[in-house]
Amino acid sequence: MSAIEIKKVESRRDLCKFIDFHNELYKGNPYHVPNLYFDEMNTFRKDKNAAFDFCEAEYFMAYRDGKAVGRVAAIINHSANKKWERESVRFGWIDFVDDIEVSKALLKAVEDYGKSKGMKEIVGPLGFTDMDPEGMLLYGYDQLGTQATAYNYPYYPEHMDRMGGWEKDNDYVEYKLYVPEEMPEKYATIAKMIQKRYNLQVKKLKRNEIYGENGYGKKIFQVVNETFKDLYGYSKLTDRQIEQYVKMYLPMADLDLITIIEDWNTPDHKVVGVGISIPSLARALQKCGGKLFPFGWWYILRALKFHKTEVVDLLLVGVLPEYRQKGANALLFYDLIPHYQRLGFKWGETHVEMETNMKVQGQWQYLNREIHKRRRCYKKDI
Repeated sequence: MSAIEIKKVESRRDLCKFIDFHNELYKGNPYHVPNLYFDEMNTFRKDKNAAFDFCEAEYFMAYRDGKAVGRVAAIINHSANKKWERESVRFGWIDFVDDIEVSKALLKAVEDYGKSKGMKEIVGPLGFTDMDPEGMLLYGYDQLGTQATAYNYPYYPEHMDRMGGWEKDNDYVEYKLYVPEEMPEKYATIAKMIQKRYNLQVKKLKRNEIYGENGYGKKIFQVVNETFKDLYGYSKLTDRQIEQYVKMYLPMADLDLITIIEDWNTPDHKVVGVGISIPSLARALQKCGGKLFPFGWWYILRALKFHKTEVVDLLLVGVLPEYRQKGANALLFYDLIPHYQRLGFKWGETHVEMETNMKVQGQWQYLNREIHKRRRCYKKDI
């Protein structure tokens, strides 16, 4: 058998091949959800992604006999390394055929890149920031993926174990939350109590309130920064990133599915909590293959505007630490659940959560729920 050849992505054409390899590898898989092609391109392009203000990266592809057999991104997040006092090179967006020589060669390319930059360990799968896909799927292979996460075949973690030298750095879980037929009494009791006792109030957004220097879009991601700051590998979102994510997530959002919690004891009604959810785009993205044209936009529109799905994705849920113990999370879901019921959603999909983050998982305690996916980030000294 011929040797594996590793090539660095050098051109836009190469980058297209890098993106296309993943889609070809998972073509026809009923659980995989392709990303929007232009979102992928903007994520990887150094002139488009604001994360390159504090990150550097290279992308590699593996070939055997001239045929693409794998891909991987090598990323150094200098902001996260400084915050967490680590010298890490990340591997992300890793895909490969079921050939351990391919997976070894790809991770060796990341390792060599990290060594050349003075790094002491390799960790992943991770993206540039927490807004990118994280973790390698360990179980839940028969569960539909989401727009915000990456699906992988069962042989991926098998390769990690067979290679040796890799150990667990962090595990994530994902929950399936069933929408109740009636509002859970605990949510109702806590929500009414904190509105009266702490003067915390629900704010529903209007389009003209989102944008601008003092808009709610910026306030939302400031809460995200404060809420997630102590979570594994997190690096603070910059103003330029916040501007990018506001434009990415909010223009097409159904504002009924976004809830803001404000502290009305403060003169400016400080934003202390946020819940952003959207109708699942999984089936729509499968139908269009991640491409908007010629007809992909229609599938996306049907999901976003006409709610042609039974699943709602909980993209971002965050409450400032000092308000969690006051029950602000209950107020979020006291507002959101009636909208889920009205729109016919059967269940919700949480984003990835650290398995040790009991405070986040505790907010689901009044709902019928199950852990249906688990992911792992690995690490190895280099």
